[in-house]
Amino acid sequence: MKFALTHPFTCSYLPEEDEQLIVLTDADPVSVEHYQYLLGAGFRRSGEHVYRPHCPQCNACQSLRIPVAQFKPSRGQRKLIKATQHIEHRLSETNKTEYYPMYARYIAARHQDGSMYPPSQEQYHTFTQAPWGNPQYLELWLDSQLVGLAITDVTEQALSALYTFFEPDLSTLSLGTLAILRQIEVAKSLGKAHLYLGYQIDQCDKMNYKSRFHPHEKFIRGNWYREQDQG
Repeated sequence: MKFALTHPFTCSYLPEEDEQLIVLTDADPVSVEHYQYLLGAGFRRSGEHVYRPHCPQCNACQSLRIPVAQFKPSRGQRKLIKATQHIEHRLSETNKTEYYPMYARYIAARHQDGSMYPPSQEQYHTFTQAPWGNPQYLELWLDSQLVGLAITDVTEQALSALYTFFEPDLSTLSLGTLAILRQIEVAKSLGKAHLYLGYQIDQCDKMNYKSRFHPHEKFIRGNWYREQDQG
């Protein structure tokens, strides 16, 4: 595999820091097997682009994964599981037309200051799809309404959460947390070892929710280290 290092640019999560990425530049197509290996080495994808932070002065971004067989929900997560039993989840292998309007509402309501705004059909497709594998779509249904979606990559050994969005006026239902809990449930049912959640950034409020799932493992200096619940 061939890789390249980007030029420094302002970090979108920690604006006082500069960011650099290692990006996969292979001319040969990436396979699902390749991507599984890269996930295990701390990489992630955005669309067809596979990358990993490589910032000389900062190591705030740490890839995080959950060993699903050992996962134990916290007290708050157990309460959420009980309170949302009426919310059904369904799995789809198809990128349905009704997904994008909800994505557009979510981005417009919650991420107007980010690079994904303004949303468009082309941007949504480019971000979520990859030519080497079809993601799985975990739908959240409240009565007869689709209220949330978790787009998840599937490999032989793991699931990788790519992006989750939901109806912004239903934020009190904690649908983002529920989507992760349901992905863990699905990963267990499929016999997967891990659910990858992308990068954990302790100093960023929008990104540090991932560390609330225990136990979890972080990729630090080339190795995975497990962190247990501290109570």
